[in-house]
Amino acid sequence: MQEIDGKQAQFMVGKKQHHIVFVNSPFCGTCKVAKRMLHYIEETLGDEKFYELNATLAPEFMQQYNITSVPCLLVVKQGEAVERLYTFHSVPYLLKEMGPYLVIEKTETS
Repeated sequence: MQEIDGKQAQFMVGKKQHHIVFVNSPFCGTCKVAKRMLHYIEETLGDEKFYELNATLAPEFMQQYNITSVPCLLVVKQGEAVERLYTFHSVPYLLKEMGPYLVIEKTETS
């Protein structure tokens, strides 16, 4: 998982392909559990799929994309929020919900 700051996030989300941004806070226990799940997914897929953004350091980004709580998985394409996921039930649940974006990202960057 690649850490980014608010400026990098703003630049990146304007690109053509989908980007999945894991918005979290270092003070959030649920965020730590969610981060472990996402690391497991990346290890399983053998590729970095997520960008990590510290919400406390990017209030403008949080407001622009209407992120109401953390943890949040935000899927963005060409500056538009395509999906927001706030629930991290399990790894299979995350794969089911994010699977289409993980596949699209791989084919778009090829």
